[in-house]
Amino acid sequence: MRKFLISIIAVTLLSGCSEFPGVYKIDIPQGNIISQEMVDELKPGMNYSQVRYVLGTPLVVDTFNGERWDYIYTFKKGGETRTQEQLSVFFTDGKLTSFSGDYKPSGTTAE
Repeated sequence: MRKFLISIIAVTLLSGCSEFPGVYKIDIPQGNIISQEMVDELKPGMNYSQVRYVLGTPLVVDTFNGERWDYIYTFKKGGETRTQEQLSVFFTDGKLTSFSGDYKPSGTTAE
């Protein structure tokens, strides 16, 4: 009985250590990293392989519409809140027509 009581107290004390100050919490990056320089390289009329060369393989390709690619990047730093950036690329007949999301081309307005 005494060992059982000691083990319950030990588990209770150790479970409180998850919020112990000074505990290192890792950064968690996920998805496609997109930069403003990459977005500035996009030009209307680029084909699939040219866009893939500039931005990389999309994280999500729409199952019902292969003419839309979504690039999503999330980042959670330590114990802070998660941030998310998104870029959707649209094609017509295999050619880039427009894109939308958190990035806009420098010096011009986005479609």
